[in-house]
Amino acid sequence: MKPLIEMMNVSKDFLQGDNVITALKPTNFKAYAGELIGIIGPSGSGKSTFLTILGGLQKPTTGRVLLNGEPFSELTNDQKSKIRLDQIGFILQASNVIPFLTVKEQMVLYNKITKTKADLEWMKELFEKLGVDKVKDKYPSALSGGERQRAAIAKALYHQPNVIFADEPTASLDTTKAFEVIKLLKRETQTQKKATIMVTHDERLLEYCDKVYVIVDGALTLREDNA
Repeated sequence: MKPLIEMMNVSKDFLQGDNVITALKPTNFKAYAGELIGIIGPSGSGKSTFLTILGGLQKPTTGRVLLNGEPFSELTNDQKSKIRLDQIGFILQASNVIPFLTVKEQMVLYNKITKTKADLEWMKELFEKLGVDKVKDKYPSALSGGERQRAAIAKALYHQPNVIFADEPTASLDTTKAFEVIKLLKRETQTQKKATIMVTHDERLLEYCDKVYVIVDGALTLREDNA
């Protein structure tokens, strides 16, 4: 089976004055349809660099990223933006919602950009599953931190992406909501044959992961008890 997304010998260096800082050492990684993969590691270890290169937000210094078997990291920024819009969902720790749009309008914006019809049934299902149905007509400023995060998750899932990148998706949620969200991500990943890559500090969520990788000092390794 072909991986949905793959890193082939990818590394990332940054210049800091006259020094070269290696944020990500040469890395090989594959995520297949139906897999929820956890990424853990201390702060500053390279987790964000790993995620942003996979998502096409940074270019690797060496190596390449393939999406559905096709070159992704080598495309132009415009080409990558179009693919992200169609195939990738981002759930960020700082809830990526637009302040001047209501929760429902956040979803419909995707349909306006892509000139497609809004899937009101799927939208309603997402709102109910994530507990934001009662605030769907409110603006982000009127929401709690947890509601904003759950609205951002709904926004990331609405267009049915093939690959989901989740950076601390439950950081602002209480325990009950955090487990509801990880169960939803697990279910969507398996039933819709997506690949979900989740960076988290919450080790309680790792039991829902099919694989867990650890990044330390830019080196990615598969955790032995998840091999």
